Amino acid sequence: MPDIILLEDERILREELVDFLTGHGHVIDATGSMAEFEQCFQPERHAIAIIDIGLPDGNGLDLVKRLREQKLSLGIIVLTARSSTPDKLNGLARGADHYLPKSTDLDELAGIVASLARRLEVGGINLRWILQSSARKLIPPGLPPIDLSPQDFTVLKVIIEGNGNPVSRKEIIEVLGDDIATTDPARLDTQMRRLRRKVSEATGKELPIKTLRNEGYQFYAPAEVL
Repeated sequence: MPDIILLEDERILREELVDFLTGHGHVIDATGSMAEFEQCFQPERHAIAIIDIGLPDGNGLDLVKRLREQKLSLGIIVLTARSSTPDKLNGLARGADHYLPKSTDLDELAGIVASLARRLEVGGINLRWILQSSARKLIPPGLPPIDLSPQDFTVLKVIIEGNGNPVSRKEIIEVLGDDIATTDPARLDTQMRRLRRKVSEATGKELPIKTLRNEGYQFYAPAEVL
């Protein structure tokens, strides 16, 4: 599932959209103003933007136009209360892929997001983190590959193969060939810190792994092992 950035100034609707789309497997970054959007937007990570028009600091269509002028591989959905035909035609002319009224059923929105994601992937846009087994590299979405040590690769592989589910510390330690009863638990924590730092220094973005207290680790972004 592609990462989505949402721009919606109405807090209740924003939270509803985040909950709904997160439930469909998307990672959502929610913003409430154009300034917040500009600060949060990561073109190498966000594949789809959902943008409102009437905002506290400007017109969302101006933002859509600027994004299109950057020639980004970005799917753009305008979701707005301004639903007249002239408004829709103007939004599409500015660069929106879809122009939807806020009354749109959420299931329909989910279908449009899924369809747009498929079109982006068919167009050659990588929306996933790729772990290459043969070359022992991690490829973030839209960025160059990162060389991994054998231990980095082994840890990432077992976590990614959890398919979005938590992977226990015990399982990771055993895959590394150690004994959970005798291994210092701080060793795995140190390994994860080094791995996060390596990805951050190479890409400027965060490695999408959650540390789950008393459970282990979870890779929460779309990923696959090749």
